[in-house]
Amino acid sequence: MSGRGSVVGVVRRFWSARESGIVVALVLLVLVTTVDSPNFLSPQSVRDLLLGAAILVVLAVGQTVVVISRNIDLSVGSVLGLVAFATGKLLSSAPATPTAVAVLLGVGLGAVCGVVNGVLVAAARVPALVITLGTLYAFRGVDHSWARGEQINASDMPRSFLGLGTWTVLGVPVLAIIALTVVLAVGFYLRNYRSGRELYAIGSEPAAARLSGIPVGRRVFTSFVVCGASAGLAGVLYAARFGTVDATAGTGIELQVVAAAVVGGVAIFGGSGSAYGAALGALLLTTIGSSLAVLRINPFWQQAVVGGLILAAIGLDRLLAVRAANRLRGRSSHDA
Repeated sequence: MSGRGSVVGVVRRFWSARESGIVVALVLLVLVTTVDSPNFLSPQSVRDLLLGAAILVVLAVGQTVVVISRNIDLSVGSVLGLVAFATGKLLSSAPATPTAVAVLLGVGLGAVCGVVNGVLVAAARVPALVITLGTLYAFRGVDHSWARGEQINASDMPRSFLGLGTWTVLGVPVLAIIALTVVLAVGFYLRNYRSGRELYAIGSEPAAARLSGIPVGRRVFTSFVVCGASAGLAGVLYAARFGTVDATAGTGIELQVVAAAVVGGVAIFGGSGSAYGAALGALLLTTIGSSLAVLRINPFWQQAVVGGLILAAIGLDRLLAVRAANRLRGRSSHDA
């Protein structure tokens, strides 16, 4: 009985988790595609899928930290592009630079961009949507001004660095391992550190968070720095993955990043969600793109499906919020 009860408990916890729906949708999508094309789950196809999702996962996880605090960062695509070009420029002019140093410099440059966003949002208390829309164009402008139409090719960069985009460990791409490490690190931080848990409080009710003594400005600032650093890491990985880099790298990816986080159960209104859900959302969106190509479906439907998933996720968040409010109202009236 105890074993049966524990199994039932595990099942209940799974279905009550916000990420359960994404897992089910992902499994069903893979099954349908595999029935039509058995090679979809071949080792090479799985590796390609993981490679395609890795950069989006890193960006979505960083975005999650910001969205949980009831903010948004639309500049991540421009930060990725700026860091990717900076990394390519560094390694083409100084090919002896160790890969670890290139990664650290890229993360550092991304964090500096995050500092700019964080200062403007937290200190000036200007809506993040407006600020990051402005820095999206500002960072992209810096990138274009620096590049001046120049394109850096794979032949200009050392093979040791480009290996990041092709190496595998036990058949798993190194990029996917790096992305998983980021997911686990951010997930652990949000769940186990006080400052991480305070982001949820800020996203749920900023005014109440201030009254309870939470340093809202400092926490919001930190979330933007983390998001910028993750975009910087994604920029380095982009350079290693594709080899060819110019000033257009990462253009438009910010919308995919927000979509991955929202589809992954991160409430766009703040206060709920997880790094794990955002990673699953990124994997689901990547899988949708691959599946539609295998099933020979018009790429237009990929955008339609993603749009539908975003609307469904926002609707579900709103439904859960209303149910929670009604439950609390019912308890308070019962206690009275």
